[in-house]
Amino acid sequence: MSALPSAAVREGMRQCMAWLHGWTGLLLGHVLFLMCLTGTLTVFKAEISRWMRPETTASAAPADAMVAATRWLERNTSGSTGWFLTAPDGHQNAVQATYDGAGGYVTRALDPVSGAPVARETLGGEFFYRFHFELELPYPWGRLLASLAGMMMLTALVTGIIAHKRIFKDIFTFRPTKGQRSWLDGHNALGVLALPFHIMITFTGVLTLASLNLPWGMAAGYGADVATLYSDLTPGSVTRPALGEKAPLAPIAPMLAHAQRHFGGAPIGRVYVFNPGDKGAVVVVYPSDQKAIGYMPGEISFDGATGAVLKAWTENRPAVRAYQTVYGLHMARFAPELTRWLYFLGGAMLTMAIATGMVLWIVKRRERAPLSIGNRILERLNVGMLTGAPIGAAAFLIANRLLPLGVADRAQAEVSAALWSAGAVVVVGLALRPAIGWPVLLGALAVACACAALLGPIWAGGPVMVTINLMLLGVALALTPLILRQTKRLSAPAPLRRRMAPA
Repeated sequence: MSALPSAAVREGMRQCMAWLHGWTGLLLGHVLFLMCLTGTLTVFKAEISRWMRPETTASAAPADAMVAATRWLERNTSGSTGWFLTAPDGHQNAVQATYDGAGGYVTRALDPVSGAPVARETLGGEFFYRFHFELELPYPWGRLLASLAGMMMLTALVTGIIAHKRIFKDIFTFRPTKGQRSWLDGHNALGVLALPFHIMITFTGVLTLASLNLPWGMAAGYGADVATLYSDLTPGSVTRPALGEKAPLAPIAPMLAHAQRHFGGAPIGRVYVFNPGDKGAVVVVYPSDQKAIGYMPGEISFDGATGAVLKAWTENRPAVRAYQTVYGLHMARFAPELTRWLYFLGGAMLTMAIATGMVLWIVKRRERAPLSIGNRILERLNVGMLTGAPIGAAAFLIANRLLPLGVADRAQAEVSAALWSAGAVVVVGLALRPAIGWPVLLGALAVACACAALLGPIWAGGPVMVTINLMLLGVALALTPLILRQTKRLSAPAPLRRRMAPA
């Protein structure tokens, strides 16, 4: 007799977890879809940037590229408060630079040989990276929303595991053309096959925004003294104000050579120059983190006017190294090619799991009873959002090809093309019946992907260009049978509603 209450408690708990799983996934499901889609594309951020800058074919050693970049900046900027440079590596061949001038801060790719901005102004893969955790919203609102969505995603994953009765058996179960059951099988398989990755990437993503999620420890220890907080966190950095006396930047090549010896021969990763052109200039050099999971393992600071070492630091504090490892796991800069493809596959599966979960919510309710007005709006919103985001990404690539090279604010024009295209698709999805909206907008996505591939830099050659073009064509071809199937349903009789047995 004692087994009966225990079984009832377990079943009741499972039902509670299923309810919580559904609602946490629903409330910010579309935000999570946007974050996962752009985060998946960010795995190949550098390759996307190269695809969008096909004219930039030169390459140079990281230290040489940094020397060329600082020389150009020294000649072409004045009154700048800082240059923030990321060196080229095996994935990208340009220097990624952020610096301020008369019009505020700008982000440009600099040629690794000449140091000048490349011909095709574009954010490249950086757009997807920034959108992933900022959602094109002002600071800190975008990051706060992304942080909240990440916590909901983690809750949905945990409750989904508890609610699932046959978590391992259902990995190998898929029953096509079964309505709700088919969507549930697909959702379960996508969520379970890469479940360890999904938990890792969600948990580490939430922790990367820990200063926004959990600011109370910092506030208790430092209050409003942010400068002391960052000084303790990065003891190798030197912060000092500009002295107001002009002085040329000392030759940076010896500084970089000294830094490489200090880092045990590791290539240069990033160089920050504060107060360039001033006697109080400081040059901070960081090693590349491609050979280690942990992010930012050390730093060394130089006097910008004399080239003398001011401070050096190698991070060995266990708590900080633990955080850097968690951060590095999420960023995957250490990952070799095979691991990066696994990251991409895991991210794609999580993106599709979210999409199928949003569709499943509607399918489940339509088969049991007529949809409420709220669910009818959600159904149309699903059509627009789940197709609008990838169409916006494809429009971003197409705009990169069609916009003239010399147009003003070209990089922002590409971003506007992506956002306006996605917004227009959402409006169309809300206006059309879902039976019409799905095939029309999936067809538009297939055409957009095919156009981006055909407009791609085929002439530039190279495995990066060919792979991205083939992936875009592959998406277009994979969508074709789905579009044909949706089109056939337009003339098919409506299925009878039936009550499904609980999963």
